[in-house]
Amino acid sequence: MLISPTALYALALLAIPLGAIVLISFWTQTGVRDFDTTLTGANYVEALSDPIYRALMFRSLRIAGLVTLVTVLAAFPIAYFVSFGVPAQKKSLWIFLITIPFWTSYLIRVFLWKVILGYNGVFNSGLKVLGVIDQPLTFLLYNANSVVITLAHAYAPFAILPIFVALEKIDRSLLEAARDLGENRVMTFLRVTLPLAAPGVIAAVLIVFIPTIGDYVTPELIGGPGGTMIANMIQAQFLRLNNAPLGAALAVLAMLIVSVIAVAFLVLGSRASGAKGTRK
Repeated sequence: MLISPTALYALALLAIPLGAIVLISFWTQTGVRDFDTTLTGANYVEALSDPIYRALMFRSLRIAGLVTLVTVLAAFPIAYFVSFGVPAQKKSLWIFLITIPFWTSYLIRVFLWKVILGYNGVFNSGLKVLGVIDQPLTFLLYNANSVVITLAHAYAPFAILPIFVALEKIDRSLLEAARDLGENRVMTFLRVTLPLAAPGVIAAVLIVFIPTIGDYVTPELIGGPGGTMIANMIQAQFLRLNNAPLGAALAVLAMLIVSVIAVAFLVLGSRASGAKGTRK
């Protein structure tokens, strides 16, 4: 009785919309708002057989993977510095500074990167002033590169915080014991710190990867033809091409693929936690 209101709330906002998307994916759209509710798998056949949809899905996975890799690799040193290099009384200030990007609208940050990476933007202008280039670089904007850079910046705080929490939980005496047993700093990091921080890294990977593959705003604004992702096609099917069932089928397939990848990372995380428990 105590949890039933929350359970009903979650059911209404999560399970029912998801079930509606799955159901619509088996229908056929016959008009602007008219559907043939006869169940059919034609939408899934088209989604899996059309090379355009397959290419968009693979591109989305590749971009999301690159964003996740870049974000986590950039976030780990920052989290490590805050955890190990900042005095305890100043850590709250650093966490506060890390969350400052959340104060600005996501759209504003995307447009700022558009200004920075543009043909006559800040980056190209700076390189021209320094004499590094004669002509502006054209590969920075309206392609997958700009999408990776922008999304990596947008999701960096989401990766820093779970890694920082995992690093904060590490017993410092374990690091001292490793040093006393003859390990140097590099091997201590690789054999003690990194394995113990693995759950935080896995959490950061999931937090970044899952929303990235469903992002359509950034690819729409700065991705160009080479940065279009599957979410842009789903949006187009629903809002422009008047084919909600096919858009729903693409959304369900994307969710299934992301779920498989997420479960794989969760298994890795549980194994890392198990190995950590065994070492203890």
